[in-house]
Amino acid sequence: MSKKQEQISNDEQLQNYYDLKTDAVERLVNAKNAPVVSEKEIQKYKGGLKHRIPTWVKILFVKFWFGGAICYFCLWGLNMFLQNVELLVAICVGLGVCTDLMVNHLLRFLEPEKGDYDKWIMVTVRKFWSIFLNVLYSAVLLFFIVQTYEVVNTLITGQSAATANSVPVPVEPILFGLLYMGYDMLFIFIKNMVVKAFRDAEKKVSNRK
Repeated sequence: MSKKQEQISNDEQLQNYYDLKTDAVERLVNAKNAPVVSEKEIQKYKGGLKHRIPTWVKILFVKFWFGGAICYFCLWGLNMFLQNVELLVAICVGLGVCTDLMVNHLLRFLEPEKGDYDKWIMVTVRKFWSIFLNVLYSAVLLFFIVQTYEVVNTLITGQSAATANSVPVPVEPILFGLLYMGYDMLFIFIKNMVVKAFRDAEKKVSNRK
């Protein structure tokens, strides 16, 4: 075989090689049977400490931190200017506004898919009037928190906190935040159980039909 024919043969092989590679790339690009991977599945393989911390730990910390912050800024900050009922109303408003505009929005921002974190939120409605529902809900939580402090201090001193000379367990951000988070999760758990019971009953009725 002459050198010219050998050169032509090598050029043809090289051309066929590149044509084969190009076809393979086009088939991969145009493939329609590629599996769809959800964002939740992708999160499992992401590195970093924040992705290794369980979701429930992060959510509980957010609720605890904001509850303690409201105690610090509203209860301690306004204690010199407001007293008794006025102070409790200010705390309720602060907790409700913070929950609606900060906590719930933060959880919705962090959720892998829309609605995944609704089970961690009491008021899942996304309307302008949801802030009023959160204020009312915060009033319920605050009532139970105040009663808890009252019961604990009464058990320790043997007399009502209103008549006691000293308060063994005063209100401070850490314990307040823990109580706020605890009662919040308790009521959310009850709500989820009630919703689940209604849905199960609805399914049974629809299956009978």
